[in-house]
This record gives sequence, C-alpha cells and structure tokens, in this order.
Amino acid sequence: MELQTISVQGSGIWNEDALIVHKAAQLYGVADGATSLLPFRGPGGETGGRMASQLLKSYFEGIGPEDERNLEQLLQEANRLLGEEMVESGIQVDEKDQLWTSGAAIVRIREHYIEYVQSGDCMIMAAYADGSIRAVTRDHVAQIDQEAKMIWKQAVHRGIQSRDELWELVKPLIVQNKARMNTDRGYSVLNGRPEAEHFIEYGKINRIQLTGLLLHTDGLYYPEEENGDEAIPAREMLMKKIADFGLEAYADWLIGTENDDPECIRYPRFKKSDDKSGIYVSRMNE
Repeated sequence: MELQTISVQGSGIWNEDALIVHKAAQLYGVADGATSLLPFRGPGGETGGRMASQLLKSYFEGIGPEDERNLEQLLQEANRLLGEEMVESGIQVDEKDQLWTSGAAIVRIREHYIEYVQSGDCMIMAAYADGSIRAVTRDHVAQIDQEAKMIWKQAVHRGIQSRDELWELVKPLIVQNKARMNTDRGYSVLNGRPEAEHFIEYGKINRIQLTGLLLHTDGLYYPEEENGDEAIPAREMLMKKIADFGLEAYADWLIGTENDDPECIRYPRFKKSDDKSGIYVSRMNE
C-alpha cells in the first residue's frame, strides 16, 4: 500500500484544511474548516475554521489502535468536543452565525473492508481494478452552492467580470444558507451542536478488486467550465488525473489553472483558490 498526501493553503489567511494520518490505527482523513460569519481569532490568531479542523485532526490522531468504537461514534464524540471548545472560547453556540464548522471524510482500513464516516463536502472516491470509479460519499453542500453559482453565472452573462462584484451579489444568499446547516432542507456539517450527529453518514465497503482510495476537500475538485460539457464527470476526471500524475502534480496544475482565471469567470467559484487537501491510497491489494 502506498500513501500520498498534500495540503496547500488557498487565498485565505489560514489553511483551514487538515490531514488526519494515523498509520498505527490505519485511520486516514481530511477535514475542511469554515470560519463563522462573526469574527473570531484564537490564541495564535487562528480562525474558527482552522480551530475546528485542527481539533478533528488532534482527536483522530490520538485514537488508540485498540479503540474498537466505530467511526460514527468517534466523529460524534469529536463533534461534542468541538462544541465544548467553542463554549470555552466564549462562542454563543445557539447562534449559527457564530459557530466554527468543519466537514470531514475519514476511513479506517481493515483487512477485508473499508469503514468510513463523512459530513459536509469532503469526499471519498474509490478506484477498482477494472478501471471503474465510485463516489463512496455525497457532497452535501453542492446543491446549496449551486443556487449561488447560478446567480454568479447569470451575472457573468450580464457582463460582470469582477470577482469582488460577483461575490457581493451571492454573499447574501450564502449568509442566509448558514441557517440551513444540519436541517432536512439544508446541508450537513460538524458544528458542535447535537443535531449535527443526525446527519453524519457512516458505512463500509468491501475491498474486492479495490485498488485505490482518494479522500479530499472541495478545493481539489476538478474545475468545470462555465459552458463546459465534459464527457467524463468531473469527479471521475479528478480521480483519473491523480491516479495518473499524483496528488502534488495535480494540485500544481489546478493552482495554475486558477491563477489563469483570477476573477473566477471561466471556472465559476467563490474564491480564487480554496485550500486543497487530499490523501491518495494506492496499490491496496499488493
């Protein structure tokens, strides 16, 4: 089994992603923190998103190899610890615009199967010996983001070519969507609140003909053009590119592509460059 990892800061002031690598327990994962709408800074100037993802990293990398609790139970406990950390930091946890949040995608590799747990828009992809690719998880934020991206695209068609102007158009909807976190009409995310535990997804897949696993934050998504009509779905293209060229080379290419589109016109997105983190496990049956 081979392991590749990468975590690259985007255009924000902190890298709010985190990698979870715990070889003794065969635990691997990614976390993608998001900052609260109200300003917050930790003891070292950290944003709430950074605090949230680093808490998940510290918690899971501290799990004993002998701990037989399932990943859902572990993530639930981590979510409670996140809530306790916010209370200690003076956050009003009944106010959603103050909450630190994080998505997560974590696996534990067993002899015959892969156990997984997920919340938010972090993803797990699987590759098989016959060349097929499978999305193990669902991006629970994509539908919410799509509403804002439609406004973005319509504005581009009207001739707006400034990312700052486009952002001001979609910002009210993005702020409004915070109220929908961990509701049946919204999206899942870890935020320290009890209801977050109702929307965690958990399961296992067997290892028959499984050759590779990719865990990644949304910053690594393969870019989709505004008027694109790709023959291969973007998620499959992402997996194929990383399998062929490796995580680092793919990330370098993606960053270059984003730099060539600084106003986010050709590839509609809310930041010029999001944090990019991934873990690619290959040669799994060797």
